[in-house]
Amino acid sequence: MSLVLPSELVVDRFLPTVRAMLAERLADRGLTQQEIATHLGVTQAAVSQYVAGEGGGDERFRSDPETVATVDRIADGLESGEYDGYDALAELLSLIRTLTDRGPICELHEEAMPELQGVSCDLCVRGLDSELRAERDVLANVRSAARTLGATPGLVAYVPNVGTNVGMALPDPADVTDVAAIPGRIYAMGGRVEIPANPEFGASKHVATAVLAATSVDPGVRGAINVATDDALLEAATDHGLDSLEFDAEYEDRHDHLKRRFDEHGGVPRVAYHRGAFGIEPTTYVYGATALEAAETIASLLETTDS
Repeated sequence: MSLVLPSELVVDRFLPTVRAMLAERLADRGLTQQEIATHLGVTQAAVSQYVAGEGGGDERFRSDPETVATVDRIADGLESGEYDGYDALAELLSLIRTLTDRGPICELHEEAMPELQGVSCDLCVRGLDSELRAERDVLANVRSAARTLGATPGLVAYVPNVGTNVGMALPDPADVTDVAAIPGRIYAMGGRVEIPANPEFGASKHVATAVLAATSVDPGVRGAINVATDDALLEAATDHGLDSLEFDAEYEDRHDHLKRRFDEHGGVPRVAYHRGAFGIEPTTYVYGATALEAAETIASLLETTDS
């Protein structure tokens, strides 16, 4: 793991870009290179490079509307004399706070530390609280589940045409935004399972709805995976002593239909499936207390079917 503070990105990526942008704008307003150097706290040689377009910088900041507007405002203030160094600093500090909250600095931070994807802005803005810890734990669990699926022999044969996904809800979820899943779903390509991205909250309405239906009946069931329905898989579930339930493929609301069937069944089964209908692929949901538990259940079932 590479430990990177957002302040490092401010110094290494944001500040050089903003200085170059300010130098260019102040030069356009007629200030001399020495005057610009005094305002920016750099050497005249550095200003010469900035003005010549050799200062580089990160294009994300150069094209960010908030950054552009702030730099223009500072340049106007310094040129007119309405701003001094204190005013310019206040503007930049306010901009940094904005860009750290789901802005370019946040994006750079996630790239530098992939472990923060989905939570880094909250971490910087809110600090590490209990809710953020729960979100991080769920994301980590779904990542582990996805890796388990990717390494499961034979899974590719059970990936539906619409793709597979794995999801897990936060405790006491309210809606699909409280369920983490893989954006774009997990799909089969070239005889192998492809996982296109790290999990995010609200990334999948399909599997999230199935998870929410389960948690509404049993709060201890927070993970689910959808795969193609197959007799060999269902027989393996029976051999493993897993509770199974068939439900109707044609429904207006998946959440309400599944919840009703679970209530009628007396609880959430480990395996819930339908055999499809016109234009509807046969689908099986494998449930678990967590996403990883559901993934490990599928791996165990497929090991039996492959033997």
